Amino acid sequence: MNNTFSRVWEHAVVTGGAGFVGSHLCSALLDAGTDVTCVDDLSTGRPENMSEFRDRPGFTFIRANVAEPIPVDRQPDLVLHFASPASPADYLRLPLHTLEAGSLGTRNALTLARGAGARFVLASTSEVYGDPQQHPQNERYWGNVNPVGPRSVYDEAKRFGEAFTTAEADHHGVDTAIVRLFNTYGPRMRGYDGRAVPTFVRQALAGEPLTVTGDGLQTRSLCYVDDTVRGILAVAAHGMRGPVNIGNPTEITMLELAQFVIDLTGSRSEIRFIERPTDDPAVRCPDITLARDKLQWDPVVPAEEGLRRTIEWFRAHRDS
Repeated sequence: MNNTFSRVWEHAVVTGGAGFVGSHLCSALLDAGTDVTCVDDLSTGRPENMSEFRDRPGFTFIRANVAEPIPVDRQPDLVLHFASPASPADYLRLPLHTLEAGSLGTRNALTLARGAGARFVLASTSEVYGDPQQHPQNERYWGNVNPVGPRSVYDEAKRFGEAFTTAEADHHGVDTAIVRLFNTYGPRMRGYDGRAVPTFVRQALAGEPLTVTGDGLQTRSLCYVDDTVRGILAVAAHGMRGPVNIGNPTEITMLELAQFVIDLTGSRSEIRFIERPTDDPAVRCPDITLARDKLQWDPVVPAEEGLRRTIEWFRAHRDS
């Protein structure tokens, strides 16, 4: 189902716009006629993610760390704060950078939005629910999070960002929204970022064993990036504060996903079981009732189609 809410933005600032989801947001906004300023320090984002639109009229790239004041010359009417390491491999490698992106970065993006009178959208995550004791997870659930575990730098940075965003809305009247994204996948992911889909696809195409952690029965809910972007922009256009879950409620086990990727790639790879990471959630599934009721948003890209598109992209970008 397509959302029915639309709004014309003149100028959007996308922090983290050279990253996976951020670059797809830049593309969608440019396609809608919005001028876009991408702010990214390229610590995890990649210049090649911008190759399809870098020379388009209305696009500006600024290389900068959002932990410092954001150096834009033109006031935006939309600020999308997506700057943060988002994969376990990245936030375990860059723990302080991750915490700064969620704290100082959120503050600076909110300051920009407040000064411009702009709509502000924070990219939060299903990780705020931790290893959930409620299933599926709705926005009223407070989570089950280890604040000092190995994943805490990402979990707590996002939880703090939500608190900061809420405080700015309550005390300064900033027009804010929070989106909690669930396991997005698609083209422009990095093969070595540690997340299941790109890892399995890279391994299958190389004929390597697919490394499934634990017994592989832990679940995730995979949402193709086009659906995720459509949901984010629907939240921005609607004016709701959220938080609102954006994800696909169809669950799949990691073992099923690995076999699915093997089948779709035609690979002869085997499956190898390895140790499961500490605090790895047993289940992950969004309750998207709020998005369906308020935004008329639903994911529409089936897993088979989304994975085929992702595999095709990886075949064409073997060095990614």
